[in-house]
Amino acid sequence: MEHSPRGRVRIFVATTPVDFRKGHDGLAAMVQTVLRKDPFTGTVFLFRAKRMDRLKLLYWDGTGLAMAYKRLEDTTFTWSHCPAGDLQSKSAERGRSKME
Repeated sequence: MEHSPRGRVRIFVATTPVDFRKGHDGLAAMVQTVLRKDPFTGTVFLFRAKRMDRLKLLYWDGTGLAMAYKRLEDTTFTWSHCPAGDLQSKSAERGRSKME
């Protein structure tokens, strides 16, 4: 049985890098305390590593927290400049190829 996000999905993109040693619980705690969002709603939260070659997606699949991890080998993700500071979130539209 597959439990991936379906239909209309809200996506929040963390604008500053996070410690990639964090797992499900650590990222969920950041979603709650820093972003002031509920990680248990089906919303997808996207985090990036400092080197910009890694992404983590965190979402509630209806049965538990799920996390997807992507590491690029020969390149980095394109990432718009965001001012330094606290971890912030930015809404993203589903299907967009470039993160703004």
